[in-house]
Order: sequence, then C-alpha cells, then structure tokens
Amino acid sequence: MGWPNIFQRGTLLSRFSHHHIVVFLLTFFSYSLLHASRKTFSNVKVSISKQWTPSALNKSVELPVEGLFISGIVGDRLNLRWVLSFGMCSSALVVFVFGTLTEWLHFYSMGLYCCLWIVNGLLQSTGWPCVVAVMGNWFGKAGRGVVFGLWSACASVGNILGACLASSVLQYGYEYAFLVTAAVQFAGGIIIFFGLLVSPEEIGLPAIEAKENLEEDSHRPLINGAENEDEYEPNYSIQEGSPITQVKAISFYQACCLPGVIPYSLAYACLKLVNYSFFFWLPFYLSNNFGWKEAEADKLSIWYDVGGIIGGTLQGFISDVLQKRAPVLALSLLLAVGSLVGYSRSPNNKSINALLMAVTGFFIGGPSNMISSAISADLGRQELIQGSSEALATVTGIVDGTGSIGAAVGQYLVSLIQDNLGWMWVFYFFILMTSCTILFISPLIVREISSLTQRRQARILSE
Repeated sequence: MGWPNIFQRGTLLSRFSHHHIVVFLLTFFSYSLLHASRKTFSNVKVSISKQWTPSALNKSVELPVEGLFISGIVGDRLNLRWVLSFGMCSSALVVFVFGTLTEWLHFYSMGLYCCLWIVNGLLQSTGWPCVVAVMGNWFGKAGRGVVFGLWSACASVGNILGACLASSVLQYGYEYAFLVTAAVQFAGGIIIFFGLLVSPEEIGLPAIEAKENLEEDSHRPLINGAENEDEYEPNYSIQEGSPITQVKAISFYQACCLPGVIPYSLAYACLKLVNYSFFFWLPFYLSNNFGWKEAEADKLSIWYDVGGIIGGTLQGFISDVLQKRAPVLALSLLLAVGSLVGYSRSPNNKSINALLMAVTGFFIGGPSNMISSAISADLGRQELIQGSSEALATVTGIVDGTGSIGAAVGQYLVSLIQDNLGWMWVFYFFILMTSCTILFISPLIVREISSLTQRRQARILSE
C-alpha cells in the first residue's frame, strides 16, 4: 500500500542511538528554559503593573523583539553550540538585571526596561534557529513530523515551567520569579556548552544525508519545488554534481527564494501573532476579565500549552502518514476558527475555560509548532540545496523571524483593540489572522491535496 517511511523501516526508536536521545533532550530543555524566562514576564504582569504604574490595569505592550534573521545566518557560520550557550547565559544575566536587580535597588526606569528587554530579545533569538539546526543535523526525514512535533513541545513545556516557577515564588515578590528562572537558564547554558553535540560528524558518525541516500525513497522531501511528484528528479540540485561536503552556507536572498519559504513565513507571521498573544496576554486576560487571582490564572493558562503539545505531536504524526504538511495545517486552522469563537464565549467557570483553552491550544499551538520546527526543517533540507545543514539555521531564522515581526506588531494591536473595543474584538482579530494564515498557504494546500489525489488514483489503477 506504499506506507510512508515511518512504518516501512520499523519503529523510530530502533533507528536512534543514545546520542540522538541526548541531543533531543538537551535541545528540548535548552529552549524550554529560554521560554520559561520569557513566560515569567507575562505571569507576573499584574504584580509588575501594581509596582511600576499607579493603576492595576496594565496596558503595556510586550514586544518580542528578536533578531532571528541575523541569528539564523550567524548560526550557519559559527559553532551552533557556542552560539546557543552564549545566548542562554547572556539572556539569563539580562533577565536577572531586568526583573531582580532593578527591584532590589528600587530603580524604576521605563527606558532602561525597554532597552534591557530588546537586548534580551536579541540574545534569545539565538535559541530557535540553533536548536532546530542541531535537530535537523541528527534527525532525518523519516518520521520527522512526529519527532519534531513532540520535540516542538519544548516551547509549551517552557511556558508551563515558567508558570509553575513564577507562581511558586510569587508570594515572596515578583523579583524572585525572575531570579529563579534566570539562575536555571544560566545553568542550562553551561550544560549546553560542555554537553551538546551539534552533528553526528563530531563523533565520527555519518551525516544524515549520507545515511538517507542509502535508503529507498528517503531522498524524497515533503517539500520541494516541483508542481507534482512526476516532475521530481532525485539527483537535481543547484550545483549538480558537487558533493554535499562542498555546499557552503547560502545567502539570505537564496534562502528566501527556496520553494515554500515565503508562503510559510507570511503564514507564520499571522499564526505566531495569535499564538504569542495567548502566550503574553492569557494570564492577564483571565485575571482582568474574570477577576481570578494572579497565581490561579497562571496555573490555568497551562492548559493552552497542554493542548499545543498534544496538537503538535498528533498533527506531526498525521503529516508523516500522509507525507504532506499543508493539508493537515489547513484542517487544524479551520477548526481553530471555531475554537476561538467558542473560547471567546467561555463562561466564568474554570473547568469549562480550561477545556476550551486546551482545545484552542490544540488547533492553534499545534500548527504553530509544526511550522516552526518540522516544516522549517523540511524547507532547510530541500533536495534543491542537497539538504545542506548550512542552510537550515538561515531558513529557520527567516521563518521564525517573520513570525516574530507579526507577533511584535500583534501585541501592540491587541493592546490597542482591547483598550478601545474590548476583549471580544480581540478574538475577532485572532479569527481574521488565523484566516490569513490559511490564505497564505492556500497554493501549497491545493498543490499537496492534488498530489494526494493523484497518488490515490495511481494506487487504484495499479490494483
């Protein structure tokens, strides 16, 4: 029946060594710690607003200012372990100064806070391109959807970890929430520096491309520039005949010209806007709209991330089975519109709210995790560039950097809309952005559904 690679070659676990497991865990928890320190700010927003402003109603804007475009290019040209470790340790120091030292010194300056948070965003931007590139170096196309779907839960786990850490020490003062997350993140950066292997070649193992070229059909990417599968040529590349080891880091412009990069980048700008709005505003929304205590709102917001973890893993698995990503994304995003409508009308009941929140996280957080991880890895390892790992961090930086621009603009718009029109119109805005996400990848959806239909017809004729 032509089952995909994930079933043809045995279980995924049988293909992985202990090195793969260590790399999976180290990259997973490194980015979880980065997200935990980000989450701290949104978790203590009510406390900070009471301390920094005369009103308990905080109308400040969270701008995830991230230099992901630059960080991706840097990650392709420098040692990924050094870049990731530097970003984690430096960001931890900035977070400590931002939330802990300034409070201990009773020094409050909006200009200083803005500068520190911008620097923190630039330092944290080294994280995602580096960890995706390292994972792409170790894990090939077979089962990438489910592996990266499970692995991309690192952001959601980081949100949960940040919420738990913040709520556990919030009674002593918000500065201790920043202190704990910064200390843990700094320790994680040290572990990454001494323990992370960025590629199999570092310990004498063959590269992913070399292993996959020996396996039947493993060279066929889930994303390529051909209009249909009949046009696919396995040996085609930009520099035909040149060995993989000679492929250099591609330029920013070349990465943008790769098939699928621009549509997915624009789609992710809209989707990350919605996902990060939940990330930054959900605890504050629960406290502000329902009057729940800040610590309770922090813990309840965890259910959105739980839904995202399940959604990313399950949808990644389904995309592996279908060997197509876009149709799975399209269905999930269509259902996300309905879930947003349902959550916007949630009653003042914590159990019902948590359930609707988890469903919303499943249909929004799941696709967001897929685009930022598995699909970025697919785009950065296309046959067109011979799967060069030197392109992977650059492509990931472009996709996530474009997403961060959308997220940054979105946080300002969320604050503006909520101030003037109320929370219901914020949800209408989320529905519009989710619809735009579908619109940007609609050509890919049509092409991949057509490919699935042709494949099914070919199987029927062959039988």
